[in-house]
Amino acid sequence: MLGLIGAVPKDDFPLLSSTVTLEGNMLIIGENRIAVNRGTPAMIAAAVTTLELLERPAPHCYLVGDVGSGGGCKDLYRHLSAHLPGSSFDTLAFHYFQPDVVLFKEVVAAIEKIVPRPTLIADAGFMYVAKMGGEAPFFDLFTPDAGELAYLADEKAPHPFYTRGFILHEENLIPDLIKRAYRHNNAATYLLVKGPKDYIANREGIIEVVDRPNEEILEPIGGTGDTLTGIVSALIDGGMDIATACGKAAVVNRLAGLYAKPTPATQVYDIIRQIPRALEEVL
Repeated sequence: MLGLIGAVPKDDFPLLSSTVTLEGNMLIIGENRIAVNRGTPAMIAAAVTTLELLERPAPHCYLVGDVGSGGGCKDLYRHLSAHLPGSSFDTLAFHYFQPDVVLFKEVVAAIEKIVPRPTLIADAGFMYVAKMGGEAPFFDLFTPDAGELAYLADEKAPHPFYTRGFILHEENLIPDLIKRAYRHNNAATYLLVKGPKDYIANREGIIEVVDRPNEEILEPIGGTGDTLTGIVSALIDGGMDIATACGKAAVVNRLAGLYAKPTPATQVYDIIRQIPRALEEVL
């Protein structure tokens, strides 16, 4: 089973642990509903849609509301530390979290008690805390964009705010940033770098570059990186090896964007609705 973990920007959203389904543009988690937009909800919706086509069980989600204070995320860290040992997830995908290195280390210790060990995927804030805690190599896949990759590549930056300028301006040098991240042990076993070109890499170098189809209008539409993480997490949970899943997920995500016929008014759910068509074509 796939476990999806993250926070949503709502103060009044409770800590939830439940399977999740998708109805229209709403996620249904227990008795709670949340609209699909960018961030964790977009990742979850993309994963749910992909798993349905693969005829896999619906994912289990651990979610909490947090608008930046960190209180909700601390509660979720503690919940995971208490409940992950003894679980039977095949794959765990982490999304947005407020970094807390001490509580993160407790979650890592809890994951180490899961037998067999699940495949571990991290996006957004969870990559940040993995690097801060010196545990990046513990993960199987990171899915950064270019800015997040720059932070991973900066061995001296203790926080994304302090990524050095000369690294931040290397957006055209993604391969060099990948090498640098691995050199300083700040990358997972595999990287899927999201952007105008999607790079799949490991410590040995670039495995694949995906740049077609290319819908430039998708670049400013929030949530397309989150959908890519959801798709690849579901493909890996379905049994596909990580490198292959990254390449196919990148193409599926791009095709879904193409089939959505995007305009400046396009919402991420319009793209998610096209994932089944894209999956059928790619798989």
